[in-house]
Amino acid sequence: MTFPGFSPRQASTGIGLQKAHYKDFLKERQPVAWLEIQAEDFLNFETEEFQFLERIREDYPMSLHVTNLSLGSSDGIDEEHIKRVKALIDRLNPFLISSHLSWGRIDGYYLNGLFPIPYTQETLELLVSTVNRVQEIFESPLLIENPPTYLQYKISNMEEVDFLGTLVHRTGSGILLNINNVYVSCHNHGWDVEAYLKGVPKGKVKEIHISGHRIQGPFLVSDHESDISNEVWNIYQKAIHLFGPVPTLIKRKTTVPDLKFLLAEAQKAQNILNQIRTPSNTTRKERHVRFG
Repeated sequence: MTFPGFSPRQASTGIGLQKAHYKDFLKERQPVAWLEIQAEDFLNFETEEFQFLERIREDYPMSLHVTNLSLGSSDGIDEEHIKRVKALIDRLNPFLISSHLSWGRIDGYYLNGLFPIPYTQETLELLVSTVNRVQEIFESPLLIENPPTYLQYKISNMEEVDFLGTLVHRTGSGILLNINNVYVSCHNHGWDVEAYLKGVPKGKVKEIHISGHRIQGPFLVSDHESDISNEVWNIYQKAIHLFGPVPTLIKRKTTVPDLKFLLAEAQKAQNILNQIRTPSNTTRKERHVRFG
């Protein structure tokens, strides 16, 4: 699997397309380089929403985020669901396709959540097989998003960043680096943020998400409604210096703010991207070859 080259417009900032903003995008061109949609919202091609989407797609490159792949499920993949997503891919031709390093399906039932996986060799082999099969059906590389986690399995014997790096190395997939999830997980488990970022293989980061979180007791909880914190903005700036200017998404969904607010956040990220024109050419030994 190889990734297509990105145009300067694609290596810019985007926002998630929300129903509340359809009319704004249909009325006039908005100052944003690209849009992300959630696949499961558009699997029925006969709806009015899908007709709106196709009209908007004429003006904006789109990335596709697939929530219900359940890559870490021991059930294996739901091929019927994946083939429906493939039909959507064929209609929209997204420039990136992503999903989560998690599971959310058992005994054929989908659960309302994205649950963490144990970082073991057995789980790695399962994920390698699953990701390879999904990419075979999609006929495209998949981006794997690092999760926000609130617990760790006692049986885990790999660090998350090494597990993720090994997975993408063996499958030819890429990484969707969620900066907020890095911050949340590092806070909750006492990990070092800079060590995490330095452990991520540079050439594999193909997209970045920035989102918000809330404080809940001793934990930070990732959500799609809170504003992006100063800590996350600072980590994003460090990440861009490490990985270069890759497509960056401002992620808001649960509570959707005014479009002008989202566009201003996207511009803030764009200003950071503009500081770095080309990725660093510094070579280093990648940690992800340690396993598997």
